[in-house]
Amino acid sequence: MKLIVNLPGYNEEKHIAQTIRRIPRTIDGVDEVLVQVIDDGSTDRTVEEARKGGADIIISHDGNRGLGVMFRTMRQSALENGADILVNIDADGQFDPKDIATLIKPILAHKADIVIADRFSRSTAKNIPFLKDKLNRLGAWLVAKATGVKVVDLTCGFRAHNREALLRLADPSGFTYTQETIIDAIGKNLRLVWIPVVVTYHDARKSRVVKSIMTYVTNSARVIIRAFRDIQPMKFFAIPGILFILASGTAFIALKGAYPLTTLAFFLVGIQFLTFGLIADMIRGSRLLNEEILYRLRRRELKESNSKK
Repeated sequence: MKLIVNLPGYNEEKHIAQTIRRIPRTIDGVDEVLVQVIDDGSTDRTVEEARKGGADIIISHDGNRGLGVMFRTMRQSALENGADILVNIDADGQFDPKDIATLIKPILAHKADIVIADRFSRSTAKNIPFLKDKLNRLGAWLVAKATGVKVVDLTCGFRAHNREALLRLADPSGFTYTQETIIDAIGKNLRLVWIPVVVTYHDARKSRVVKSIMTYVTNSARVIIRAFRDIQPMKFFAIPGILFILASGTAFIALKGAYPLTTLAFFLVGIQFLTFGLIADMIRGSRLLNEEILYRLRRRELKESNSKK
């Protein structure tokens, strides 16, 4: 059983070596622990400090590509290096590396495919900005309502994946990946588990992802709406479609046939939404088939790569 602990790094020279040294190299149920660092075009001494800290694998991007691209890189490298479990943890030390052992227990017990650290269910994360705390909770609640699956923490980057999850998850399309991969996992019926952890936010630290609250809200809303559309397309389009049809019928009866063009327009818009739902559902079926093919190709490539070593 091989565990690879990944640290995404962008200008983390102050903390990354210390964080790497705190990662346990002996964990019950694991035969080998490797530390991997994905340097996202740092302009400081992040790579040098990671090497001093004892990182086993270091991969550098030629520029600041964002967490979405970093996820693709860390996933590919982990699979190529034979990872059975991949844990991602922030390089700045806000999470306790000792929690890695707790995080991977459900995977070792074959009870989960992805385990996410939960910062909110038991208490509020230490020093987390008030607005960030509330927005994270709201986002998790909205996704839970949209998908019908209990979601506790939608954006935490401290999480563990088994090999099946790494092979099945689609490449994120945005600058980040935390929300997209959870929603993608729900759509693919991967088993998700949240484990409460303690996290401490540094007072002077600025977010590498959230440049402004407005940008964060806009991007989160886009991800959530797209997720609802892709996972439950019929529900996404049918609800407004039925509402428009009911509104047209109600208006026709209440107005005793007055304004027939308006009521007809509402009825046609409702029919159009239902048609969009049928088309989106067919597209979803085609997308799931393509993703299954991609999953099988990844498995074959991984098997061939391992057989050559």
